[in-house]
Amino acid sequence: MSDEKKNPMKEIKVDKLILNCCVGESGDRLTRAARVLEQLTGQQPVYSKARYTLRSFGIRRNEKIAVHVTVRGEKAMEILERGLKVKEYELFQQNFSDTGNFGFGISEHIDLGIKYDPTTGIYGMDFFVCLTRPGARVSKRKVRKGRIGHPHKITKEDSIKWFADRFEGVVLSKEV
Repeated sequence: MSDEKKNPMKEIKVDKLILNCCVGESGDRLTRAARVLEQLTGQQPVYSKARYTLRSFGIRRNEKIAVHVTVRGEKAMEILERGLKVKEYELFQQNFSDTGNFGFGISEHIDLGIKYDPTTGIYGMDFFVCLTRPGARVSKRKVRKGRIGHPHKITKEDSIKWFADRFEGVVLSKEV
């Protein structure tokens, strides 16, 4: 038996992985991006609308400009592994938020192992990972809602340590 007991409630796990593909315009390019996300995850993606009109970008308010999908469980870990392999397991310190979540982007979806299709084209996407600990449901449930204590919350340092241990990844301090 080890000399130091590990608290099972302190173990960090992936709550969800959000994949976002912002095209910046509605129409055919957006539906092709949705097809890419569906091909990658096996789930139906959701369309996001523009909050307000930006004439310089050529988008109008409530126009569909992006697609995103939320993945949980084993499938999320498998897709995250493929995304980090593209980034060569290297992230910057500013990729990690103060609440213990992290995100990164890739420029070509074909690096994830999807076969290139000339009719679809190439799309980049953002990965955002939400980390959690057991017992986090206490603050989210409807009945007998409570607060999570400060020692149980995930910090930036906790998520960086988890990333380095779990994926043997490298966290760079500054962009080169």
